Amino acid sequence: MFDPLRFYPDCTPEALDAHRDWLEPRFVDPATGWLNMVMQSFLVRTPHLTVLVDACVGNHKERRVRPAWNMRDDGTWLANLAAAGVAPEDVDYVLCTHLHPDHVGWNTRLANGRWVPTFPNARYLFAREEYAFWEGKSAKDARRYDDGAFADSVLPVVEAGRHELVAHDHALGDHIRLEPSPGHTPGHVSIRLASRGREAVLSGDLMHTVLQCVYPDWSSAACFDKAQSRATRRAFLERHSDSSALVVPAHFPAPTAGRVVRTGDAWRFRFLDADG
Repeated sequence: MFDPLRFYPDCTPEALDAHRDWLEPRFVDPATGWLNMVMQSFLVRTPHLTVLVDACVGNHKERRVRPAWNMRDDGTWLANLAAAGVAPEDVDYVLCTHLHPDHVGWNTRLANGRWVPTFPNARYLFAREEYAFWEGKSAKDARRYDDGAFADSVLPVVEAGRHELVAHDHALGDHIRLEPSPGHTPGHVSIRLASRGREAVLSGDLMHTVLQCVYPDWSSAACFDKAQSRATRRAFLERHSDSSALVVPAHFPAPTAGRVVRTGDAWRFRFLDADG
């Protein structure tokens, strides 16, 4: 979806060429040279809760910046949710790692000409700092900063009284906890899952592609604070290096989940299909 030389301001053709033998075709499309990235949501079940993390792009949203996201009318996302055995009414909580358009779209749906919560029985949890940042930006200009996402995918949830503003380390029961991971956006959080002595972390946009394991100092053009993003990413990679915790980034190609492995002064990402 993205030209790596534009997506990563620090990227060079030479840096890509040094790893092209394994980047193509899975992570970089050999025909275009563009990055292969996915837009996806995650469904988490605990003994008592059904939780949706990141609500993807959504339908019928006006998105001028990304034409592929503009005015979508596609039933795939809801069909995939149904295939997982979940109806919108079954979701207890919706969590967003941050409030960019590709992480909040299905928060709402169009019904009789107005935006309503897609998940009518859910509580939507927004990290307080993240919410305040985008609330301020949207008040200045409802389209300029987030392509209208706060106005059509967050504010209607608030108006319906379905939201809660929480701390960036908020715990949801015994199995789910938010963790601050700022930089990509000011209030960006990761979602840590724990069960039966095992852990996984949904890392959102802390890193967008495997290139940021090899080049951890590369921050994307979309990162609000590039220096903070670099520091957060390095600390995250250090913490999870050679650990048993599964790391599940938002935009890595399927199977998405894997483990961080140190290689000299950098890291690589070992997908589950590589190590079982």
